Amino acid sequence: MQRDEFCFFHRLRVRWAEVDRQDVVFNGNYFLYFDVAVTEYWRTIGVSYPHGYVDRFGQDIFAVKATAEFHAALSFDDEVDVGCRVSKLGRTSLIFTLGIWKGSLQTTSGQLVYVNVLVANNRPTPWPESLVQSITTFERTPPTTA
Repeated sequence: MQRDEFCFFHRLRVRWAEVDRQDVVFNGNYFLYFDVAVTEYWRTIGVSYPHGYVDRFGQDIFAVKATAEFHAALSFDDEVDVGCRVSKLGRTSLIFTLGIWKGSLQTTSGQLVYVNVLVANNRPTPWPESLVQSITTFERTPPTTA
């Protein structure tokens, strides 16, 4: 994965509570960083999640898979950029591809898979066309489709 594949980054600083005794970010916190980037991605493309999305469409977005690969350690007070992009957009699911960089060094890569569901029955349902349009208009590299 290359940094230039991403048009969205969210900068954050590693906090003391996120590192272990070895001054290395505890592995579960990388998913927190991914989640923060996804939230900021939604905000950037004009999607008010969760309240605006759930209220407007009667739908919600469930995480069904999360993966991470660790390439280099992060420590307390490191400033990092978390890249986030929709790499695949299916009828009812999507894949966010994420990367974390400390300067030019990629420290982490990962993916989050989400499914769009009707709130009434928690069954998969197609993405609202306005959301699909917002994603495809925003992304520099168009997501693959299923």
